[in-house]
Amino acid sequence: MGDAFNMRHPLTGGGMTVALSDIVVLRDLLRPLRNLNDAPALCRYLESFYTLRKPVASTINTLAGALHKVFCASPDEARKEMRQACFDYLCLGGLFSTGPISLLSGLNPRPLSLVLHFFAVAIYGVGRLLLPFPSPKRIWIGFRLISGASGIIFPIIRAEGVRQMFFPATVPAYYRAPPVK
Repeated sequence: MGDAFNMRHPLTGGGMTVALSDIVVLRDLLRPLRNLNDAPALCRYLESFYTLRKPVASTINTLAGALHKVFCASPDEARKEMRQACFDYLCLGGLFSTGPISLLSGLNPRPLSLVLHFFAVAIYGVGRLLLPFPSPKRIWIGFRLISGASGIIFPIIRAEGVRQMFFPATVPAYYRAPPVK
């Protein structure tokens, strides 16, 4: 649960959030099972567990990995702009702060929401660079910021599993109802 499934992120504390979510998923999944000594039935249910936990676990894991890469010390000007854009984006308030915070806390386990907010921060950073007067240097930094953001988020998503993360219902072990004996 949580930390035991590669959820160790001191930056976000995601391991405990995922562990608590895992407990709820496992409780709901095993509730219809009457005999925990029935190994074949238990295995059928547990196959679903790994798929059902994926949206929450992968969203928090991806966010933590992305934040770690953004906030790692780097002399790259585009990375510095991305860091500042993160702070300024959160300072906008409203949806711009509640969205990322709900992702971080596990209240919004939607991977698509994570990707949208991540690129919204990057686009906001580009906008900060280009306003009020764009220059060739600022346009180049903006291009590198978007390119860098893509280079951060897409490899993490690929490692988490695109299908499991965004389309868990297409994974064979996913059960909408308890498996039939």
